[in-house]
Amino acid sequence: MQRFNRLAEGGSGGAGLGAYDTLELVEGSENVEPLTTRIAATLTSEAMAEAREYTESRNSSAFLLWRDGVLEAESYFGDFDRDSLLVSKSLAKPITAILIGRALQQGHLRSLDQPVADIITEWQGDPQRSEILIRHLLDMRTGFKPQGFAPDPTDVLNRAYLHPRHDEVIINDYPLTHEPGTRYEYANATSEMVAPLLERATGMRYGDYLSEALLKPLGAAGGQIWVNRPGGTAHSGCCVLLPAQTFLRLGVLLLQDGEWEGQRLLPEGYVAEMREGTIENPYYGLGVWLPHTYIERRGFAHPSVPFGKVLHSEPYADKDIFLFDGNGNQVVYMIPSANMVILRMGGRPPKDAEWDNAFLPNLLLRDANRDPATIMPEPQPR
Repeated sequence: MQRFNRLAEGGSGGAGLGAYDTLELVEGSENVEPLTTRIAATLTSEAMAEAREYTESRNSSAFLLWRDGVLEAESYFGDFDRDSLLVSKSLAKPITAILIGRALQQGHLRSLDQPVADIITEWQGDPQRSEILIRHLLDMRTGFKPQGFAPDPTDVLNRAYLHPRHDEVIINDYPLTHEPGTRYEYANATSEMVAPLLERATGMRYGDYLSEALLKPLGAAGGQIWVNRPGGTAHSGCCVLLPAQTFLRLGVLLLQDGEWEGQRLLPEGYVAEMREGTIENPYYGLGVWLPHTYIERRGFAHPSVPFGKVLHSEPYADKDIFLFDGNGNQVVYMIPSANMVILRMGGRPPKDAEWDNAFLPNLLLRDANRDPATIMPEPQPR
């Protein structure tokens, strides 16, 4: 109830809780080395200044640009700096997809098409839940009731987010509205199931697995994660706090096809599979967003939902771009043609300065290809 009251104080705008209890440590590498910075920039000062001004004016905490193995820009705003822990919100969802890939690589899981009920044994014998595959936890096709707002604190939407045993609520009580694999519906509960799945499959707590399997191999700094109660289960659909460079490294890992400094962390071909949409929503793969065919506004919910749409003022200048995209317009763009990763994290932009998802990547990609002799990549189709 304390959590529900805090959530209610923030209104029903979808911002979530302003603070989390209880937070647990997620250890990072013992020898964190900041990403290498570039002395001579490859992008023009004019483009970089425009990018910084754009992000700063939209309530950002951090703007980072990595290109060709080097950090070319790193700006923090307000009271934030390189060591600040930034709230992931839904940037935690692509982390679940990366960790599933790590579990596949390490042999803890057999396949993306393995039934979740193999590990969450409470679902064995259930005619619907037994059909949920691991990939459905990543592409939002579990059939679970979609994300929404409920004024009643006892509603399953609130208990699945706020209850001190939220994992048990989801496993035992969360309703299905469709047959698994037949409909895309964005729901925190779907991503939250990754934590209990991985805890049972690996024998490690979710935060510890995040640390040992991902952050330490990346040489990344750690942070904190929200657990539902002291010693309880972590939230995997949201609510991990990490520095900006750690989030950026995750994008670089995917841009490098799951390899880091010569070590393969994700199965060969896994990133390509992450970048495949579904018939039910071709704009969403396994935890990452995809261009597909240009539309001016694309939302997180089912494509038929008319609200909550993110502006795209023009097609992406590269049809192969893919991105993390979370609450508050927190984004990490990965652009293979330019070997570039762009990060923007922070709070929700002000109402008079709407976030345009196409602006930053198109600005910087065009600047990277400003030489008239350079052939621009094929743009997102209309």
